[in-house]
Amino acid sequence: MEIWSDVVCPWCAIGKRRFETALAGFAHRDDVEIRWRSFELDPQAPRERDGGPGPLAAKLGVSVEQAREMQDSVTATAAADGLEFRFDIARHGNTVDAHRLLHLAWELGGAALQGALKDRLLRASFTEGEPIGDPDTLVRLAASAGVPEVEARAVLDSDRHLDAVRGDQDLARRYGISGVPFFVIDDKYGISGAQPAEAFRQALDQAWADAHPLTPVGGDGGACTDGSCQV
Repeated sequence: MEIWSDVVCPWCAIGKRRFETALAGFAHRDDVEIRWRSFELDPQAPRERDGGPGPLAAKLGVSVEQAREMQDSVTATAAADGLEFRFDIARHGNTVDAHRLLHLAWELGGAALQGALKDRLLRASFTEGEPIGDPDTLVRLAASAGVPEVEARAVLDSDRHLDAVRGDQDLARRYGISGVPFFVIDDKYGISGAQPAEAFRQALDQAWADAHPLTPVGGDGGACTDGSCQV
């Protein structure tokens, strides 16, 4: 299971929560390994910028009030899924270093450590108002998620895992992914956007059924078919 997302994408956080809700009720959840793939919504973003309505208004060509209403709507949607969004204190920015650390987490601890860091970065971005593009902040956040501080610092002091970030984005383009979140199951099923939990659950059930078809054994025995068991 691969999921493309960005750590400053509100719908990515909402989609993650909804997918987790679906996965919790999936009978084979222990067989699902999730790998987070990199997607930069704004590769040219500065290290830090206001996450409030101003930049959003400029980007979309709407008034600041309209942008604030849009953020309030997303905040309410997130709250319905148990998430707290604080756009009033958000300090978003360039996310390439965050993605590089997510690749480090995968390298060091696989899905468990990468998932823990993903959770930590999203909470820092949307609830705590942390400057998500600041290297010192990222090292501290990574350490709190279980990534050794010395390893995180070494990555950010170099260009390690930059090729992996670019590779994820190239793969996204080959898949035709132009927005996030985007979920790919078994390299076969693609789910775009923060769908309801039930939609994710149906996709998981379908993927499992296709990957594990029933194989009849034992030959023909006594069995009824339509119209064959008249008594």
